[in-house]
Amino acid sequence: MSTHQVVLIRGDGIGPEIAEVTQKVVDATGVRVEWDVVDAGESAMERTGEPMPAEVIDKIRARKVALKAPITTPVGTGFRSVNVALRQELDLYSCVRPCKTYAGIKTPFKDLDLVVVRENTEDLYAGIEFERGTGEISELIDWIRKRRPDAKLEAESGISIKPISVSGTDRIVRFAFEYARKHHRRKVTAVHKANIMKFSDGLFLDVAHDVAKEYKDIEFSHRIVDNMCMQLVQYPWQYDVLVLPNLYGDIISDLAAGMIGGLGLAPGANVGTDVAVFEATHGSAPDIAGMDRANPVGLILSAVLMLRHLGEREAATWLEGAVANVLHDGTHVTADLKEDPHDPTAVGTVEMGDAIIEKVHAHRAHDA
Repeated sequence: MSTHQVVLIRGDGIGPEIAEVTQKVVDATGVRVEWDVVDAGESAMERTGEPMPAEVIDKIRARKVALKAPITTPVGTGFRSVNVALRQELDLYSCVRPCKTYAGIKTPFKDLDLVVVRENTEDLYAGIEFERGTGEISELIDWIRKRRPDAKLEAESGISIKPISVSGTDRIVRFAFEYARKHHRRKVTAVHKANIMKFSDGLFLDVAHDVAKEYKDIEFSHRIVDNMCMQLVQYPWQYDVLVLPNLYGDIISDLAAGMIGGLGLAPGANVGTDVAVFEATHGSAPDIAGMDRANPVGLILSAVLMLRHLGEREAATWLEGAVANVLHDGTHVTADLKEDPHDPTAVGTVEMGDAIIEKVHAHRAHDA
């Protein structure tokens, strides 16, 4: 049996708690993992002055696989998102976020099984911004006005630039179709706002159409992003794999997570050509950090994706089955997974992890 080398980023807030539980749950599958535990975000900032130390990036490049607990991103001030920086530094161009309902979770949407494939390196999240009131923004506005006299821009404007390239779009749409083919999915839907942003979203749609011609075995459709939100709420069963530019993918994946019962149940994978980083969709929830209250399922299901990526399909099946069993039973789950969040029978992070480990052992014994 081979040993897999995996970087484990402990994260901030609830990150260290759910990372420890997830590590134990993965070890319970019997897969041999050599964990290289590192810090990033606020904890690394306090120690090194950098939210994402270069040594962490180097370790991920060397081992090619990482499991990342959530990292705090300051709102409006402070350091730039470590999550965005990590994706760009390692060229993790594809963000895969499966959204699947599990029995025992209260939601009006039954048997939902969607996959959101989000472009991860371009669009407004590229971070090309110009701050209001600066000489730089004044020069930019003057340049724009000379070419677009109709542009309604003032000196106090802040400007963000939205790059979408042919090559970036081609590879993310191609990834979505290859994912659909590999996982026996029937349909890919491109999501855009090409009716308004004709040179960026219009490019995305044109390239998607071109790529789709090479995959005759998979149905292709496209939807305007605002209509897509309505369609997901009204007719979610009509959709399978969604492929989107960066910003829309971020928003739609949270919408889809809400449809399956919340962000606490939503896993994610950031995949590049050589490297993959697996992470839960939710944030670091600093308000409950250290209280043994955090739901670990999002990160555990991300570990399921990681195990499949590593070729450990049997272990991944055991682990997902164990999570499904615990959710269906509803006894050993955290408060956010109870119908009443004040239910006194809710358990803590560690106890829920132990219940999942017990089910993993049962699945292993059954298949032995």
